[in-house]
Amino acid sequence: MAHVLVIGGGVAGLATALLAARRGHTAELFERDPRAPGAAPARGSLDRDFFDRDFFGWQRPGVPQATQPHVLLGAARAVLRAELPDVYAEMLRLGARERHELDWFDVRPPERPGDEDLVLVQARRIVLESALTTALRAQPGAVVRHGEPVTGLTATGGPQPRITGVTTPGGGYGGDLVVDAAGRRGGSASLLATAGCRPGTVERHRTGLAYFCRWYRLPDGVEDGPRRPWTVTGGAFAGCAVFPSDNRVFAVTVFAHTGDPTRGALRDPAVFEAAARAFPPGAAWLGLGAEPLSEVLATAGLDNRWSPLADGRGPVVSGMVPVGDALTHTNPTLGQGTSLALWAADRVTRTAHRDPGSPGFATGYHGWALRTLKPWFDFQAGADEAVGQRLAAGAGAVVPGGGGAGSLRPGLAGRAREAAALFECALEDPEVMRARARVRHLAEPPGRAYADPVVRTRVAHWLARRPGWTPNAVGPDRAWWEQLTAPAAPLPRPAPPSTSARS
Repeated sequence: MAHVLVIGGGVAGLATALLAARRGHTAELFERDPRAPGAAPARGSLDRDFFDRDFFGWQRPGVPQATQPHVLLGAARAVLRAELPDVYAEMLRLGARERHELDWFDVRPPERPGDEDLVLVQARRIVLESALTTALRAQPGAVVRHGEPVTGLTATGGPQPRITGVTTPGGGYGGDLVVDAAGRRGGSASLLATAGCRPGTVERHRTGLAYFCRWYRLPDGVEDGPRRPWTVTGGAFAGCAVFPSDNRVFAVTVFAHTGDPTRGALRDPAVFEAAARAFPPGAAWLGLGAEPLSEVLATAGLDNRWSPLADGRGPVVSGMVPVGDALTHTNPTLGQGTSLALWAADRVTRTAHRDPGSPGFATGYHGWALRTLKPWFDFQAGADEAVGQRLAAGAGAVVPGGGGAGSLRPGLAGRAREAAALFECALEDPEVMRARARVRHLAEPPGRAYADPVVRTRVAHWLARRPGWTPNAVGPDRAWWEQLTAPAAPLPRPAPPSTSARS
């Protein structure tokens, strides 16, 4: 069995270390942050403020997405239920909620094989991290070293160096396999360069999307919000989504293009709420009288980036493989990140007994990633390109390489219309909804699910009943939007008190 060194204590790193130890290996995890998600409350004493303290009070500059909304897709849920059932049960105990995609309809359609995996798990990221941490702390064969960042790699020489260990301020540690789970900002590229490795080929797609999120809790006695609408809706230049979560908490997100001159105003809570209420999901959920739990949390630059430790000649190093955002960082619009991270953690730890330091292991892992992860990355990049250019065109923003602000790049307009038609049809047709859900939950690639003759026929009939249909822009028009996001008029400055008043 192997000794696995894991760099990074986020979801990907925690899952890798835990799976490795449970499959008979030994694991050491190194995390630069001096603390971990707190120990979960004991059974029978769950305190809803526990997660609020950790979630809102923990400053994590290396994980800017930690306070943004997360959902677990069916693919991630399947890995947890099959391989880490105690972690999944703990998440549910701590307040995570399940929502089946086909419950969109008043009567769920008759079940078919595979429908059991079309389930969203609604929870803040901290819930999954806490459940993983609790399990890892109790796991024999695993050691967690918080506050001990990896500052160097030990390696053999040669055209393809072999990584044999890591160094930290606390000393050096040898291992059979190093797993980079440090995320997109982990700095592993510079460590590998210092160790003599040639750089891997990075593929990056800028989305131009900015997200503004605010968290709320439903009023006492209200356990859930409206069944509809809570999904993503969008107009020509902005959109809104609601993310129900654990313990009566939900997030409202408004998104726009980074080139939209109005986007900065969304940091103001009053402007944000006015903008969110202009879309059906925001209006429905904020109309329940929820209590705000945060300021408006802004994030941008969450682009799609494929970062294998490989180039055109194959792997650039052996003895080290990337998982999670260190390999495939995807923009959160489709929620794929955790699923792809758990798939990679599962693959690495299932095969870590096969000479993990060898060039053959690195080549095999890279080939698996290209077959299994890269198609979903490409799907995400294509979807985001269409959304980003649509929002940029509607906002009058400049799109690099996009041919100007007035129109979509050739090909994107047709793809965007087809996707919008399928989405709208799915809200009415269970067969189309099932196909859409299978793609959303990474159960079937879009090229196969959407090519099904039944699905194609139903979408075609839906369009035939709506001659001249164009995607419906839900939400405010541009004039209304600019009123919503206009700076408030300054209040009159009070006159200074008179001399007599002072006396």
